[in-house]
Amino acid sequence: MALESELDRLGIQCVHSTPYHPQTCGKVERFHQTLKLFLAKQAPAQSLAHLQLQLDAFRKIYNQQRPHRALDGRTPLQVFNTRLKASPSMAQPQIDYRIRRDRFDAEGRVTLRYLSRLRHFHVSYKRRSQPVMLLVAGDHVRVIAEDGALLRELTLDPSRDYQPSTSPTLVRHQVRQRSAST
Repeated sequence: MALESELDRLGIQCVHSTPYHPQTCGKVERFHQTLKLFLAKQAPAQSLAHLQLQLDAFRKIYNQQRPHRALDGRTPLQVFNTRLKASPSMAQPQIDYRIRRDRFDAEGRVTLRYLSRLRHFHVSYKRRSQPVMLLVAGDHVRVIAEDGALLRELTLDPSRDYQPSTSPTLVRHQVRQRSAST
């Protein structure tokens, strides 16, 4: 108890737990025993500064040099440095929500500005020159006809000005192409 009161007097934090509760006291008591054994082997401190040097040396040995059986022979500092550290999460970029009214061009395409560049994508030849509404959420775009029908939904590829068409190719066309190439 004299050591604990001396540590408290020096302003060194001690871990306190519920008395007579071995689940919480065991590790703290083991640490205190190790610290007392270390200080007993040292020359008596002549001053507070000398005691502080002894405690600093103990902390360095305890955390940085002493291999620990429960840590597979590694030091506590080595284990600490290998673990992922908690950090503040990066703020999610705000999504740009837009509604844009436009018309298909003569070939059934529509143009949208994304990341300061025009992006072009095809929707349908059948609907050329018809009015359309674009619902934009970041890089996600929905093309909606006047009657509310969803004409196309896509995620813009920032590396391309002309977005690829997603029109399905029929299986029979693929069979014909393969048979013609053999």
